[in-house]
Amino acid sequence: TDALKRTYNLIINHKRVYRLMKEHNLLAKKYNRRAGKYDSSKGPQNKKAKNRLHQKFITDRPYQKVVTDISEFRYGNRTINDRVYLSPFKDLCSGEIISYTITDRPLTKYVIQGLREVFKARPKLRYRMTVHSDQGIQYQSNTYRHELRKHNVFQSMSRRATCHDNAAMESFFHTMKVELYYEHHYQTKSELVKAMKEWIEYYNQRRIRHKLKGKTPIEYRNLALEKVA
Repeated sequence: TDALKRTYNLIINHKRVYRLMKEHNLLAKKYNRRAGKYDSSKGPQNKKAKNRLHQKFITDRPYQKVVTDISEFRYGNRTINDRVYLSPFKDLCSGEIISYTITDRPLTKYVIQGLREVFKARPKLRYRMTVHSDQGIQYQSNTYRHELRKHNVFQSMSRRATCHDNAAMESFFHTMKVELYYEHHYQTKSELVKAMKEWIEYYNQRRIRHKLKGKTPIEYRNLALEKVA
């Protein structure tokens, strides 16, 4: 419905659009699919941070609430030797993926690399940022915690074994894998990484969302920044 309005300036009731899509077998059927998830919380346990979000994922302020996690993608023979890890940082105001890294191993240094890109992208604002994650060993590390403190950023963590506490990030991974990954077998690492980068660019700059009033994450972020400037 939003696409018809945005592209063709057609104002049509969403129920009619749904009915026509159903009649022509155009409804998505694979969004209920579930798959195993890389669990970064398995391993040595260090210092935890309290849960500051409490599943309150809605905000009208850009760069106020940011969520992150790590997910695994496989290619080739789909063995443990044929996989890469995506570590994105998502802004809860616009849904934009502010930064990300795609690496062979989910090491703390790569997570921090993406975190620093978030700090570079964030303009000077009157309010503090909160970065929320699960209890992965990368986010418990002293290096990661020091990087947050250095930039005066709050740290927040999900409760252990409670995926709903980071549902906003889990939802992004699920959407990405449904649209990019589940129905396609990538033969090589370069093929997979290229597809991942192109999809994230599409997600940020061209994929409109009804939740964002028919705008893309980048468009919505720019409008929101004007309001808080």
